[in-house]
Amino acid sequence: MTSNIMPTYARQPVTFTHGEGAWLFDTEGKRYLDAVSGVAVCSLGHAHPAVAKALCDQAGRLVHCSNLYRIGLQEDLAKQLCDLSGMDNAFFCNSGAEANETALKIARRYGHHRGIDTPKIVVMEGSFHGRTLATLSATGNPKVQEGFAPLVGGFVRLPYGDAEAVAAVDDPDVVAVLVEPVQGEGGVRIPPHDYLARLKSLCERRGWLLMLDEVQTGMGRTGRMFGHQHTGITPDVMALAKALGNGVPIGACLARGVAAEMLTAGKHGSTFGGNPLACAAALAVIDTLTRQSLAQRAEILGQRLLDGFRTRLSGRPGVIEIRGMGLMIGLELERPCTRLVGMALEQGLLINVTAERTVRLLPPLILTDAQADDLVERLCSLVEAYLDAAG
Repeated sequence: MTSNIMPTYARQPVTFTHGEGAWLFDTEGKRYLDAVSGVAVCSLGHAHPAVAKALCDQAGRLVHCSNLYRIGLQEDLAKQLCDLSGMDNAFFCNSGAEANETALKIARRYGHHRGIDTPKIVVMEGSFHGRTLATLSATGNPKVQEGFAPLVGGFVRLPYGDAEAVAAVDDPDVVAVLVEPVQGEGGVRIPPHDYLARLKSLCERRGWLLMLDEVQTGMGRTGRMFGHQHTGITPDVMALAKALGNGVPIGACLARGVAAEMLTAGKHGSTFGGNPLACAAALAVIDTLTRQSLAQRAEILGQRLLDGFRTRLSGRPGVIEIRGMGLMIGLELERPCTRLVGMALEQGLLINVTAERTVRLLPPLILTDAQADDLVERLCSLVEAYLDAAG
């Protein structure tokens, strides 16, 4: 069958018609346990009644109006996000890439305010920040950059998790550090526990901005509302998206202190960013997350999954490591395992493989205990069969 869609995705041979909680249903009526959540987007699962009601109610009143005017729901959302994070203000956009792009612009403007004509930003190997030219350039994956040169300059790339490498930077043009609390696309890589705290201390001493890409780790995914809250620090800039709208496109860049003063009228903007419909969805998400303590639930469920996987697979030849934080879990194998995605699909399970050898799990935060145990059983059986066949 031909398609008029650009072939930018290696799509699986399935089309979903509807969902319910942690389940998706295809055109043949077969159901699938969703352990991907639209890549950490549908954290409340599919067809969540609170989000559906908020969207229907808002669509009947006002879907969009320009940011040339005040938007009450946007102001309410900004206040809630700032109250939850300790930040001062927010800029709303449509995606994680745009949120990170905003952070990069804040950093450059901050540098120029300090009299630095060519400001630089420290970024990490193995990172992923988006596919716009600037965020692609900040990303630490040569494969996704291939064919898009010339890339945007102004980045200093260092090993992830190595605070000493950042401390060794001796460049007067550096103005900020951009880092993920956990690298998602990089293979669910978790840094040392004191990594972010050491970066924060270093940035404070040198007058740099600490900017966190919480596009994947934010909104309860790791067992806290925001991933950095495991370490007790507060960044200067934070990018959010993915689960913020539970499937409705919305991103946000939050800032505090001097960083919050960088973008003034005419310096940045978005046509659709923070429109009433998207903000209504995000407010419903935050209300549900907080009212049902779903971040805490993610921490408990994540440990249940890790315990199950480790009991079954730890020490097995072919399995390198089982790691995770909340409901962000990676099973790293010693060989490429992208074929597991198709094998799981046949068995009614949706998983993802990233960095070629890591099975990445991002199930919805509303997963039940029984569904978690089902996920462990199905995936362990698949991994065992795959490793046995590979010999």
